[in-house]
Amino acid sequence: MAQSLQAKKRAKQNTKRRTTNRARKSQIKTQIKHFETAISNGDTEAANEQYKLVAKKLDKTAATSTMHKKTAARKKSRLAKKLNALKAKKS
Repeated sequence: MAQSLQAKKRAKQNTKRRTTNRARKSQIKTQIKHFETAISNGDTEAANEQYKLVAKKLDKTAATSTMHKKTAARKKSRLAKKLNALKAKKS
């Protein structure tokens, strides 16, 4: 257990940051699941809309340093590949 006031404050800050980071990551995972269900249903319009939402959420999360910028870019790239494959399949 933390003894000094500084250590106690640091512990409090860490728990606060951990909860916000977990919430942000959870929101991203949920958004990705919505995108993947739209992909599996073959709905191009819904998938395109969900991709925009996922990309926005990933960019915001990367900006707040919850997630590294390159990790967010990699996830967006992989999702875009799935979306483009669906569009090519429809055409």
